[in-house]
Amino acid sequence: MKILMPLPRTDFDPSEAAVSWRVLVDAGHHVVFATPDGDAAKADPVMVTGCGLDFWSRVPGLRALKFIGLLLRANADARHAYREMATDAAYRAPLRWDALDARDFDALLLPGGHAQGIREYLESKRLQAIVAAFFDADKPLAAICHGVVLAARSVSPRTGHSVLYGRKTTALTWKLEHAAWNMSRYAGRWWDRDYYRTYREQPGEPHGYRSVQAEVTRALACAGDFLDVPADAADHWRKTSGLHRDTRDDARPAFVVRDGNYVSARWPGDVHTFARTFAALLAQRASPRNS
Repeated sequence: MKILMPLPRTDFDPSEAAVSWRVLVDAGHHVVFATPDGDAAKADPVMVTGCGLDFWSRVPGLRALKFIGLLLRANADARHAYREMATDAAYRAPLRWDALDARDFDALLLPGGHAQGIREYLESKRLQAIVAAFFDADKPLAAICHGVVLAARSVSPRTGHSVLYGRKTTALTWKLEHAAWNMSRYAGRWWDRDYYRTYREQPGEPHGYRSVQAEVTRALACAGDFLDVPADAADHWRKTSGLHRDTRDDARPAFVVRDGNYVSARWPGDVHTFARTFAALLAQRASPRNS
């Protein structure tokens, strides 16, 4: 299948994009990239290297020394996938957003990212229209972390609602977002205290109003359609602590939601399971029984 993965110029999450790319390519799919200007995108460098997450990062000679940076950056598997993706011909020569037509693709994958460069992606009316076209055509679509915000902001011309209205979904939870924000602003990146908050609350708005979970929930038919790990789930702590990430061989830390042709996940710690779930959906769609 031909899968579209749009990206911003910079600051997308390397794990969510590259691990998904690796899993889908290994499953035999062709991934096409698109950026605002047709130039190759660049991942959030802090998430790639981990440099700039520790409070001593601005001290000459200490930048390469990492502690929090090792905890929060992309892991070795994701960094390897990102290096491979960066050499892929389709990645190096992406399409332009304004040249996209949903009819040219079989499926859509929306990675996330939290640094400020991701905002042009989340706020793009062109991408929102593309997302809506995929949903209205009932084509497979997957979104992870802030990618779910792009989906939530996409309004179907057919219904007049967000494409997620009436859907079950997950996304970056406020618990995970708040924990990373607190760790960064109090124990690490003190000169950029809101690095982990793509949007901050405006005067008069309650704490967390601009969080990913809150915005996505406002787009849904009811608050109960936003799903998080059930309290009685096996491996609950492993799934919710933010200290464990899934791997190719271990899905225990992951939490992924599938609703029909739509797959969603919370954060980079879910990405292997997220991508495999999407690949399984695509395989199901491609089977003779469903053709």
